[in-house]
Amino acid sequence: MTKILFICHGNICRSPMAEFVMKDMAKKRNADVDVESAATTDEEIGNDIHYGTRRKLREMGVPFSKRRARQMTRADYDKFDYLIGMDKYNVADMIRIAGGDPKEKIHFLLDFTGQRGVDVDDPWYTGDFDAAYFDIERGCRALLDRILSGRG
Repeated sequence: MTKILFICHGNICRSPMAEFVMKDMAKKRNADVDVESAATTDEEIGNDIHYGTRRKLREMGVPFSKRRARQMTRADYDKFDYLIGMDKYNVADMIRIAGGDPKEKIHFLLDFTGQRGVDVDDPWYTGDFDAAYFDIERGCRALLDRILSGRG
């Protein structure tokens, strides 16, 4: 089983969107993955998914459940095979929290699409949940393709 942790700033917009998109894709493709999400900060700890994320997931027919935002820990680095950040600030914070990345587990989501180091814009600031979904869906599909091909 491949274990994936998606991470963004607050764990209410991008990372839970990626969590549920990947869970849905993996189920449809019978992939053996365990997927969670977390934040780099404690700002939204305990809060559920942002209403804009819920709206977009419903619109796209992606099932989701009530959840509580949590913060990434050092232990997550050992637990997960992939730790996927949404932007350069997330990735820098993830490396700080993990105490480095000696096993090269930390990636930008869009790295898997060939767009190395490219950010998924935060809809908390942009208000554009459509653009975030588009990038997240592409990144999740490319990551799942990699895992299922045996390269990951």
